[in-house]
Formats: sequence, structure tokens, C-alpha cells
Amino acid sequence: MITILYQIVNEILNLYKWAVILAAVFSMLVAFGVLDTRNRLVWTIGDFLYRVTEPALRPIRNFLPNFGGLDLSPLVLIFVIYVAQMVLARVYGAIVYGNIQGLLL
Repeated sequence: MITILYQIVNEILNLYKWAVILAAVFSMLVAFGVLDTRNRLVWTIGDFLYRVTEPALRPIRNFLPNFGGLDLSPLVLIFVIYVAQMVLARVYGAIVYGNIQGLLL
């Protein structure tokens, strides 16, 4: 049961990481005029990516200093997801294998 739960949470984190990457690439393509948001399909995809990623990116944007037109919040969020996956793997190893020393840094 713990293994299934670990795999589900890890996969959700992976999917969210890819959603952040796609949202960043999508916003760059829209900013450079490659994608036209007047197209209904493009607008729907962009709206979905915005609604999924913006609740996590907004607090990071408020915390980071202003770098002009450069938005580093997706990179910070991907790093946070990566750290969360590492912590999750260590907790999983400690629970399943009894490796308490794996929890220590």
C-alpha cells in the first residue's frame, strides 16, 4: 500500500513538473508571437496551463525580486518539486526498508 501511494505521489509531482515546463514554453511562444491566442484550441491549452500552474507560481513571483522581463519562478518551482521528490524518496526508504539513517542528511 505504501509503495502504491509513493508511486502515485511521485507521478503526480512528475506530471506537475512537466505542466510547469509546458506553461513556461507556452508563455514564451505566445510572447514571441509564434502562437496566436485567438485560436480557440491554443487559448484553451494556455488557459488550462495557467490555471494549473499559477497558484504555485504566484507566491514564488511575489517572493523573488523583479528581474525585468525575466521570470525565474518556473525554475524555482521545478527545483522545489525536485527537492520534494528527493525527500519523498528518503521517507519512503525509511518506512519500507527501515533505513532511518537515510533520513539524516
